[in-house]
Amino acid sequence: MKTSFLDKLIGRIDRVDPQSLQSFVLKLSREKGFLETLFNTIQEGIIVTDAEGQINYLNAAASQMLGVDAEVAAGESLSKYLRDLDWQKIWTADQSEWRKVVSRELEVFYPQHRILSFYIVPLADEEHSLVTGMAVILRDVTEQHAHTATTIESEKLNALTLLAAGVAHELGNPLNSLNIHLQLMEREAKHLPKEKADRLRENLRVAREEIARLDSIITQFLRAVRPTKPDLQRASVNDVLAETLQLLEREIADRDILLEREFGEDLPKILLDRAQLKQAFYNVIRNALQAMRAGGILRIATSGVDAHVTITFTDTGHGISPEQIGQVFQPYFTTKKKGTGLGLMIVQRIVREHGGTIEIESDPGRGTTLRIRLPVHEKRMRLLESGK
Repeated sequence: MKTSFLDKLIGRIDRVDPQSLQSFVLKLSREKGFLETLFNTIQEGIIVTDAEGQINYLNAAASQMLGVDAEVAAGESLSKYLRDLDWQKIWTADQSEWRKVVSRELEVFYPQHRILSFYIVPLADEEHSLVTGMAVILRDVTEQHAHTATTIESEKLNALTLLAAGVAHELGNPLNSLNIHLQLMEREAKHLPKEKADRLRENLRVAREEIARLDSIITQFLRAVRPTKPDLQRASVNDVLAETLQLLEREIADRDILLEREFGEDLPKILLDRAQLKQAFYNVIRNALQAMRAGGILRIATSGVDAHVTITFTDTGHGISPEQIGQVFQPYFTTKKKGTGLGLMIVQRIVREHGGTIEIESDPGRGTTLRIRLPVHEKRMRLLESGK
């Protein structure tokens, strides 16, 4: 049954006088303007096409999501922007198919990296069982994907936490026993001829070093999966950095690394756990040192912007490949021969425990920049930005 204003007008068009027709056209124009304003206000993207898949209408949200100008896109094929769908099948769907709704997810990289969820609803002429067009509804689900990834990561950490106590017990006790027996063997070596005793002591030294390395791995593992709540006290980030660099002063000199400090003046003191943050800085700086050859440059800068203090570490090392950079915070991922793959995971946990964020950029062959942002004030509430 035709109930819309336009359908009624078409039904009696031959009986409408010019003056009334002008009034009807003005009314239709106002309705069209109202609908466009409404569609451009909502956050979901809306695209309407004709039966051939040519774009008739694109609202502001869809234009922003896909990075296209609405006027430029008008008349172009929708398949140019939404690929990998069997458009031929969709356009030629018969009566039993046209009611189906097609739903997909799309990853776009321009103008911003987003994950879009969209579904396509056929606009059909029921009387003639024909698809007359398509309505495409797009929704930005980037945040949901990020939340899902965080949840999965949290579940992984919970699983590691459950394993931690068992690992510590199963490996810690045998290591202690091995240490005791190595001590007994060293005592026995005193009664052997000097040549044999020296050879045995060298073997014992290697064994002790490997046991110490295993013990270190277990310790880092436990720190990573059994985080302790930070004891927050107001302190200076610059002071914590200076204390950390004192611990690494000898290694920096031995590796012949040039250290450049650019510590911001008059930075506000922030709430931090001195010991935990020192551990995070230590891990980051050691990673940078190990990534560089002799003569490399390590720049450490601090600055205060808005409500955050930013700490930036930039090295001139070998960098990280695009394939690997997304894995650097994953447990056990390492590019070092003797690395545990837990250092940056611990750094990320400590930064998050402080309410901060961490990001990493790398230019393979030229160096890496790691940036930590810590809040100046304790976060009790946060006003969400418009449209987020």
